Amino acid sequence: MEINFAGKRALVTGAGKGIGHDTAKMLVKCGADVIALSRTQSDLDSLRQEVPQIQTVCVDLNSMEETRKVVSGLGDIHLLINNAAVSMLEPFTEVTEEAFDLSFSVNVKAALFLSQIVAKGMIARGNGGSIVNISSQASQSALKDHTVYCCTKAALDMLGRMMALELGPHKIRVNTVNPTVVMTDMGKIGWSDPVKAKEMLDKIPLGRFSEVDEVVNAIVFLLSDKASMIHGVTLPVDGGYLAT
Repeated sequence: MEINFAGKRALVTGAGKGIGHDTAKMLVKCGADVIALSRTQSDLDSLRQEVPQIQTVCVDLNSMEETRKVVSGLGDIHLLINNAAVSMLEPFTEVTEEAFDLSFSVNVKAALFLSQIVAKGMIARGNGGSIVNISSQASQSALKDHTVYCCTKAALDMLGRMMALELGPHKIRVNTVNPTVVMTDMGKIGWSDPVKAKEMLDKIPLGRFSEVDEVVNAIVFLLSDKASMIHGVTLPVDGGYLAT
């Protein structure tokens, strides 16, 4: 199944590492002009070394004023991937205001207002577009020490549904991808403890964690015209975790 994004401009947030990094590279392979956004310049520099044609933008999504200014100046965007996120793990009784405010600022607020900016441009052009939000299985399943993270991802799922409801009439499709643990570099480190890993793997019918390309493939499919009638869904990429 060939996917061709020739003539499309794509904006990927959280593109410095992991899912965002590999999504940006895959979109280039599919012909898109890609803008990669990250708060870490060194990560963007590494990405540019791998794929020189990618445009990179260094901005901290926790700063909404700066984000608005930067994103508003990027020009037409046809494809948007809201991937940037932070994860600050704390037991419920020890959750801090700092963790709460930062997590909701990056994981939800930034996705909402960045999408708002991009969607207004799509509406003005009148030829639609596609947006994919990257959520998590944690949006639908309570995980120990993940109080704030789970709440932000549940909010992101509902944000996706609201965007789908209100943007659909403008031919803008909005969908959400909900991965399980993904074997990014960070994921490999975070789940290297076999005891911790086994507890999660025992709940996944396929018996393994997701590879990065399995999530990227879902994102690219939902962005494409191959998914032209798929709108407002939350798509688990979780090996059956949410089915148990």
